[in-house]
Amino acid sequence: MEQSQRPIRVLVVDDHPLLRAGIASAVETQPDMCVVGHADDGIDAIEQFRQLRPDVTLMDLQMPRMGGIEAIKVICREFPSAVILVLTTYKGDVQAHRALAAGAMGFLLKDMLRKELVEAIRGVNKGELVISPEVQIEMAKHSENDVLTERETAIIKQVSLGHSNKLVAIHLCITPETVKAHIRNILAKLGAHDRIHAVDIARRRGIIDS
Repeated sequence: MEQSQRPIRVLVVDDHPLLRAGIASAVETQPDMCVVGHADDGIDAIEQFRQLRPDVTLMDLQMPRMGGIEAIKVICREFPSAVILVLTTYKGDVQAHRALAAGAMGFLLKDMLRKELVEAIRGVNKGELVISPEVQIEMAKHSENDVLTERETAIIKQVSLGHSNKLVAIHLCITPETVKAHIRNILAKLGAHDRIHAVDIARRRGIIDS
């Protein structure tokens, strides 16, 4: 087989065996693609990538031991030409921005049709950026002005655990007054009515894990 006719070699990374099998099945039905490996978390994905050097890696985000975004960072740092396509259930704009900033070439939702998946694989393999329309809409809704800082993100994570300002302050080694000021900024940036609403928005946008 000539180089131009070589099938696209795909690595599938997902911690759910049934989803991995379904994705692999969709890929294997295509004459121009083949699955060369599977991984069930970020650490395994890195090792599999080093061994297999796939053309395209399909990467889940929420996985045990190491999540997808951290794995993308490691792989792209070691292999700058790596082509990684995120497959996730989370359509939040923040998760998409993080994945693309880490080096991903695409961001798709798992509820897409098989035809959309295989076309996306072909697209990123050719160097195209592929993002689900729903995710594009979420990204377009928000500006850089409403992105939480690292400190604000840490605080909203603490708030999502039900911690009071005093407890958040203790955990982060800052004063309760500082926590209160940050929460005011968080509410304003997220357009939230209160702490509960802010946590809900942060989860939907992928600022914190669901």
